[in-house]
Amino acid sequence: MATPPHILGEDPSFLEVEEQISRLAAIDRPCLVIGERGTGKELLATRLHYLSPRWDGPFVKINCAALAESLLDTELFGHEAGAFTGAQRQHIGHFERADGGTLLLDEISNASTAVQEKILRVIEYGEMERVGGRRTIQLDVRVIGAANVDLPSLARDGRFRADLLDRLAFEVVTIPPLRARPADIMTLANAFALEITGALGQDVFPGFSPRAEESLLGHSWPGNVRELKNVVERAVYRSASSDTPVDTVVIDPFENRWRPSRGPIGTDHGRPSPAPPSHAHEPAPPSVSPELPVDFQAEVEQFERGLLERALEASRHSQVGAASALGLGYHRLRRLLKKHALI
Repeated sequence: MATPPHILGEDPSFLEVEEQISRLAAIDRPCLVIGERGTGKELLATRLHYLSPRWDGPFVKINCAALAESLLDTELFGHEAGAFTGAQRQHIGHFERADGGTLLLDEISNASTAVQEKILRVIEYGEMERVGGRRTIQLDVRVIGAANVDLPSLARDGRFRADLLDRLAFEVVTIPPLRARPADIMTLANAFALEITGALGQDVFPGFSPRAEESLLGHSWPGNVRELKNVVERAVYRSASSDTPVDTVVIDPFENRWRPSRGPIGTDHGRPSPAPPSHAHEPAPPSVSPELPVDFQAEVEQFERGLLERALEASRHSQVGAASALGLGYHRLRRLLKKHALI
């Protein structure tokens, strides 16, 4: 027996969505799953299918944004041999493959109005014809549409069929973005870290340092769960030691002093931007000179630690970036960071 996918989440806003999915699964009606990119729309649609009475039927999915109109038409509804140039044999489409089960139409807003009209016919009457065919085929398919845009706005602008929206909107499941469920950030981060730890052949994940947790909890996560997964996996993979907590979290992997500017390649703007003048080697002038006598070693240690902290902050806690800013080798920087208990 197939089991619904396990979904992590403890935040009250996300638990409400899970409860909504569980209730909706028992009602054999079309529906919509709406959410920003990376929120897990496909995962929740999959869970909806496997909790429904159709759990033992096929679960078929297609991304409507990935295909041109003509290709989407034949992929959804199939075609007969000779229907067009190159159609040498009959092709069974996604709707027929999903007969008795569920079809997920991801990014449904990208389907053309002509394709939308044919989708509506299947939902309303349970029938269709293959492209180039004349025989009406009866189908029993539950349709789930997924989108990361406001479909009612598109319908008002004439860019989405209002009648199809009416049929799909029997129920609308709207997934909260990750920034609206802060209680789930570290739960998900630790789960992703355990996964990548195993993939790296390591037995134990040592956890995140307070500094790393602060970085994870302080980010707004525009890419939601997908972005969090990438950031966590990158942080664990880059961690120099499997015995100490992960301390460095790089949110933006493109952030680099040699990052090209946004101008077109071949122009001055397309060349690597010159590094901004770095003052990491220059100590901040003390407001008050220390009075003699002083503890020379303690003053040097304090100055050294200050440079390290400034370089880490300027590089957004990228140890590679901090080493470059200070003109140090990576391993020497690591030794200094450990000496001053900064990792």
